[in-house]
Amino acid sequence: MAESNASKFSSKITSDGTIGQGGLAAGVAGVGGTDWQAVKTTSFTAVAGEGYFVNTTSGAITITLPGSPSVGDTIEIRDYSNSFGTNNVTLNPNGKKINGSTGNGTLDTNDIMVVIVYSGEDKGWLSVENEAKTNLVVENYITATGGTVTTSGDYKIHTFTGDGCFVVSSIGSGIPCAQASTVDYLVVAGGAGGGGNDGGGGAGGGYRESKDSTLSSPHTASPLAATTGLTVSATTYPITVGSGGSAGTSTVNGGSGSNSVFSTIISAGAGGGKSESGTPNNGVPGGSGGGASASGGSTGVGGTGNNPPVSPPQGNNGGSSYNPAGAGGTPGCRSGGGGGGAGSVGGNANGGGGDGGSGTTSSINGTPTERSSGAGGGARGPAGPGGNPGGAGAGAGTTNGTAGSGSANSGGGGGGKGENPPIDVGIGSGGSGVVIIRYKFQ
Repeated sequence: MAESNASKFSSKITSDGTIGQGGLAAGVAGVGGTDWQAVKTTSFTAVAGEGYFVNTTSGAITITLPGSPSVGDTIEIRDYSNSFGTNNVTLNPNGKKINGSTGNGTLDTNDIMVVIVYSGEDKGWLSVENEAKTNLVVENYITATGGTVTTSGDYKIHTFTGDGCFVVSSIGSGIPCAQASTVDYLVVAGGAGGGGNDGGGGAGGGYRESKDSTLSSPHTASPLAATTGLTVSATTYPITVGSGGSAGTSTVNGGSGSNSVFSTIISAGAGGGKSESGTPNNGVPGGSGGGASASGGSTGVGGTGNNPPVSPPQGNNGGSSYNPAGAGGTPGCRSGGGGGGAGSVGGNANGGGGDGGSGTTSSINGTPTERSSGAGGGARGPAGPGGNPGGAGAGAGTTNGTAGSGSANSGGGGGGKGENPPIDVGIGSGGSGVVIIRYKFQ
């Protein structure tokens, strides 16, 4: 019959009270030179040549390995309470490596004993299994390159302000599944240009974001954020950052923004503000919808947002225009609707240009920032303000001849313009989009 672990260890206690390698007493040198210490119940820093009985009954424990080890340095660890499977022991390599990796090691099997020996800079600490039940898992996280890389706590952030590639060289192991291969994202499309001649405001770019519920990321996400991130593999992901739409003219609608893309996440470009280009005077659909125009003797409704539809929605509708004079009346109060934003619909015009729809705020990059605001509509009277902050421009009316443009990498829309000379000058263009990727790296 096989000898039990308890009898193996008890048989090594000698008559003078000293203990051989793998024994159970503390603070005395064992056979083979191991100096066994008193039972450890909290995290500690290990010393070469010592052995440790570790009791994790009350919780997980971290053992920090020596910072300047020499080849041949040896440390022994024994599960004192048969509890490593419930409360793991983490081995912090303290700037060195474990089994060739810079990640932490984990002891997660009950009743194990492991001997680790320092082998040099290349492989670092290597395990010698005194018992077949030993299981030393090394923690690794996602490693990737691309864009402008910053950190916030335990999270790495890749920001793309133009086209590029997110290159995942490896995914994680030895850690919870979500942390091993899941990233959060913010994908904002280009904002749209405003319309001319009592034109509608350009919309904010389509806005898609995630905050994975299993990543425990402390950043604040917008109300539009999905609760599931994107699972990645070790491959290259092309990134497309949508450009902003061009300013319209009296006869050409404001240009729609371009799509932004990360893997399967596509944010739709914003709908352009409607210009005086014939009826109907409805705004252009897109991630958010553009504002309607009031010229041409008729009113119009705002463009449809969240087009194409996704869940959570990526944007809102644009605002309707105002034209009390009708086809043959005095156009004294004609005004365009505001462009839709990620946070709210564009405002309807009513004697003045409609307000731009609000954007929405996220701190995925470490700083709370509002993006994807719609722009204000143009008017013969007072123009509509943009949905700022959020990168959108204000419209232009009789008292201000130039509409604001969307800010770069905000996804904000460009303002519409009233019919005031020079008629095709001073219309706002849309701001470009942005792609931000965030994941746990340590």
